[in-house]
Amino acid sequence: MTWETFYLICFGVGLALTALSLAGGFHHHLHLGIHHGTGHAHATVSRGISPLNGFTLTAFLCWFGGAGYLLQRYGGLVTPIILALATLSGLAGGMMIFWFLARVMAPHDKALTAEETEMTGVIGRVSGTIRGEGTGEILFSQNGARRSSPARSDTGEPIARDVEVVVMRYERGVAYVRRWDEISGGESLSRMGGAQT
Repeated sequence: MTWETFYLICFGVGLALTALSLAGGFHHHLHLGIHHGTGHAHATVSRGISPLNGFTLTAFLCWFGGAGYLLQRYGGLVTPIILALATLSGLAGGMMIFWFLARVMAPHDKALTAEETEMTGVIGRVSGTIRGEGTGEILFSQNGARRSSPARSDTGEPIARDVEVVVMRYERGVAYVRRWDEISGGESLSRMGGAQT
C-alpha cells in the first residue's frame, strides 16, 4: 500500500463516518436513567464533552487523509514532513469540531429534573388497546412535547382505545393506568378543558 492510498482511505473512512453522524442527527445524547419502582424517570445531559469523541475523530480522519493525499500527490515533500503536516491538519480539524461542540452545542444542554419527568399522575389517552393483563400504549403531553409509553391496566381490566386514563405508577418503563372517569367520578377530561393529548 502506498502512502497516497493510505491517506485516501483515511479520508474516505472519515467522510463516511461523518455522513453517518449527520444522518443520525448530529446531536449530543441524553442519558436516561429509569429508577425502577420509584415512578421517576431522571434525564441528565452530559456536561463534560471529551475532546476525544466520535465527531472529533471523524474530523481528524477527514482532514488528516485529505491533507496527506494532496501533499503526497502534489506537494513534492518527503514522507515524514507530509505525515507531520497531515497530522497537524487533522488535529486542527478535530479541534474546530470540539470547539463547536463545547461552545455552541453544550451551552444549550438542559438537565431535566425529576418533577419534569414524573409519570405518576400524568393524564393521557389510550392509543393502543390495553387487553386485560396485556400491554398497550398511551399518548400524553409532557413539557410541551407529545410522548408515548407502553401501558398496562392497573386493575387488570381491559381499556379500549381513545379512553382517557391517568398513570397510577410507572415501573420498568411501563405506565400502569386507570380510566380517568373512574377516578373523576365520571367527569370527562375533555369537558373539563384539561386534555393533555
